Amino acid sequence: MTVDITLKKAVDNSYEIVIDALPQLSFNRKVAIVTNPKVAGLHLKYLLEHLDADELYIITVPDGEMYKNQESIDIIVGRLFDHRFNRNSLLIAFGGGVIGDMTGFAASIYQRGIDFIQIPTTLLAQVDASVGGKTGINNAYGKNLIGAFHQPQAVYIDSCFLKTLPQREFSAGVAEIIKMAVTFNKEFFEFLEQNDLYDDQNLQEALAQAVQTKARVVSQDEKERGLRAALNYGHTFGHVIEKETHYSTYLHGEAVGIGMVMANALACELGWMCHDEALRVKKLLERYQIPTIYAIKDVHAFYETFYLDKKSSDRAITLILPRGIGDVSISNTIDEAVVKRVLEGFAT
Repeated sequence: MTVDITLKKAVDNSYEIVIDALPQLSFNRKVAIVTNPKVAGLHLKYLLEHLDADELYIITVPDGEMYKNQESIDIIVGRLFDHRFNRNSLLIAFGGGVIGDMTGFAASIYQRGIDFIQIPTTLLAQVDASVGGKTGINNAYGKNLIGAFHQPQAVYIDSCFLKTLPQREFSAGVAEIIKMAVTFNKEFFEFLEQNDLYDDQNLQEALAQAVQTKARVVSQDEKERGLRAALNYGHTFGHVIEKETHYSTYLHGEAVGIGMVMANALACELGWMCHDEALRVKKLLERYQIPTIYAIKDVHAFYETFYLDKKSSDRAITLILPRGIGDVSISNTIDEAVVKRVLEGFAT
């Protein structure tokens, strides 16, 4: 006997990304703000002045990529149970990419899914991590290997939060902006070469273009079955670097910057990118003090870690490589010997 379950219905997960001063937000339900001590100390007062809810709670978790783990998720969901949150309740991710990833993941699993919104406070989170519904945590095997696609109800991007951002955090966000330009928009890359992002007006333009690019890609490929994987340019290499350094040496954007240089070196080896273009990308990264050098201690171990990447399978490694500036390829057929030869160029 065969019993069919018919589940053919459209689910509209559309939402707005508001790039402007934070509006007044009012919710007729329980709301919890998830943040960390650093962001709370700098900006929580400002958020509370713009927020009204039936019941409002603050959940604070430790600051840093090394705390993006199951223990922090247990803290978040434990507080939700303590305060009897239900399926109509709402979470607010208030912080950088780590807070956004964890809050979204907690929202995706609490009572099988509740709403959340993103209010990102770092440049990296504003241009990339807060948009697209990727949520997750790290574990011993690698970065973001446990998670879910869970779209926010809205994203509010207020540049006032960037005024307190340390230089390294700002630069890490610029790396993600450069990533968007190299993969999808040559004219945008040329804009970045010609304009200083320390200027507020230029930064607003870059932020808008990066968010529009990310939104356009996510709209075409929400669950990363094809095109969206291209946004992982630099990440396959960068995630290995983060894992090898125990998430304590490099910020995510810094590791991605190094990963872009490695990806470009491989693209040059394959004849997909000319050395002049690779040098242009490297110079733009270095203009914002983004690291571009990493000493690989064990090329074989570095290569084997690629198999833990979510895009790869147990038999094939998927790599995102530029086809010059403004174009990109997703390939799982690159010869292992070629990849290792390029990695040897980064070895100690």
